[in-house]
This record gives sequence, C-alpha cells and structure tokens, in this order.
Amino acid sequence: MEQGNLEGVFTDNQPGINAYHVSVMKDEAVEALNVCQNGKYIDCTMGGGGHTLEIVKRGGRVLSIDTDSDAINWVRKNIVDWGIDAQIGSNLFLVKGNFKDLKKIAGKIGFDKVSGIIYDLGVSTHQLKTVGRGFGFQNSDLLDMRMNQNEGESAKDVINTKTKEELYEIFTKFGEEKFAWQIADGVVRARHLKTIETTEELKEIVLKIRGKSGKDRTHPATRVFQALRIYVNSELDALKESLPNALDLLVKDGRLAVISFHSLEDRIVKLFMQNEEKKGSLRQITKKPIRPNMEEINFNASSRSGKLRIAVKN
Repeated sequence: MEQGNLEGVFTDNQPGINAYHVSVMKDEAVEALNVCQNGKYIDCTMGGGGHTLEIVKRGGRVLSIDTDSDAINWVRKNIVDWGIDAQIGSNLFLVKGNFKDLKKIAGKIGFDKVSGIIYDLGVSTHQLKTVGRGFGFQNSDLLDMRMNQNEGESAKDVINTKTKEELYEIFTKFGEEKFAWQIADGVVRARHLKTIETTEELKEIVLKIRGKSGKDRTHPATRVFQALRIYVNSELDALKESLPNALDLLVKDGRLAVISFHSLEDRIVKLFMQNEEKKGSLRQITKKPIRPNMEEINFNASSRSGKLRIAVKN
C-alpha cells in the first residue's frame, strides 16, 4: 500500500490496537527511531503491534518479533482491518522468536543492517488479563507466566520445586523483595500441605506474611510475581545478550530505543549505553530517561513506571 494511503488507517480506535496491548510512549519511541522511507527497523517485542504499525505507517520496513504465539496470531488476525495485510513479506515480517536470538533471526530475514531497533520490555496487557497465562493476580488463575508456553519451567514448577534458599534468591535478585526469606519460608510450608497451583494461592501466602497497608503503592505480591516472571522467562539474561547484537545490526547513525518498566531492566540498558558511549560505539540522546506524561498515565496507569532511553550508533 502506498504511504499516502496509510494516513488515517492507524488510529487507537482501530480493532485490536489497544485491545491486546496499550503501547507505552508509542509516539516518543517511534519518533526516536527517526523513521525514513523504506528504511529497515526491528521491533523486538511486538505485543499488540502498536510500535510496529506506527513504523509501517511512517514508511519503514519492519521485522517484528515476539516469543508469544498469542501476539503473532493476534496481529495476523487483525492485520486486514489495519489495512496492511498485503505488506506481509514485503514491508512487514512477523517472526515468532526470542530477542536473545536477534542476530540470527535478523540474518535469516535479510535485516542484518538496520536503521533502528526498539524494545518495549515487560509483560503485555493481554498476558496480564488472559485466563490461563498466570501473570496477574487480580483473579485466580493457574500459575504459568511463560511467555512461550511451549518451553521451559512454569511458575508452578518453580514455586513447588525450588528450595527455600533458591526461592529467596529469586525473590531478592529479581524482585528486590525485602521480605524474601519470610515469603520463601511461607511458600515451602504451604506446599508441604498441598501443591501451590494458582495465583490466588500464592498471593494469599504473601499477604499472610506482609499484609497490605495504606503506605503500599502497589499490591504486596507484586514484587514476588515480578520476580517469578523474570526468572521463568530469563528476561534479564535475554536483554543482556540481545543489546550487543542490536548494536552490531545498526548502521551508522542507526537508532536504539528501549522502554523498560523496573529498575533491573533500566539498569542493564543504562549501563550498556554508558559503556558503549565510553568505547565510542554510540552516543546517548537521553542522559536521563524520558517518562510518560500525565495524560498518558491518566489514560494508562500501567505506563507510570515506563522509562525510555535512546542512543545513536557512531
């Protein structure tokens, strides 16, 4: 489809744009990529396709990756309504995969030299709300938390098989949970009575140890669930492995944009950009991260912790 014909097709009211996942700082992140006509770009975390579709709208060619089959299926299902189904295989390439394998995936598709790469880290709205995924605890659900449900340990496996010491390390390292030892002990005690199978059961174990008070900005179980999700999906290791590959794939003056949602992710991105800047490999556009404005936070409360960092390859 001609670029001019795409105007007006992409709005937040289009079917599926916000139904699957609300992209955080979409305009700021895509603007940071400085999209040029027919330039090649990689969306490492497609989700509901918000960033991908905005890049296509601006004339870019996109390799869009997601490890979750639901995301791939969602975009394929809705792509006709978005008006770009004819561009599959020409301006848009959808690949199921993990961004830790970024260089291998990009090489197979012919995206070994690209003008921009974007990451929108963390969990999608769909994953949090969909029954059977076990990411959230607003409703009782089976403990799973795997972004790719076809491989790896589930959160249920971890909770019911890891030692107290191992659970303590997971909750401390990936959740920065102050009550990690007490919660690990509570988990081990509870599973002696019966297997812990649901998000509700795990949430109640946490609440018995550290009840909710008026000072809590988030639910007391949030850090434990975050820690399990990060551990189950090896999210931090994947990010550490992927960022150097992203730098290698960028052409001179190519842009790297990363949206993170908690301190562990942001620390990895910050240190990577700082270290590469010292080497002369890239320069940071954002010495301090860009944060969502109040209008976006009021529309999407989940965006409040988002941080966008941008760098350019030298």
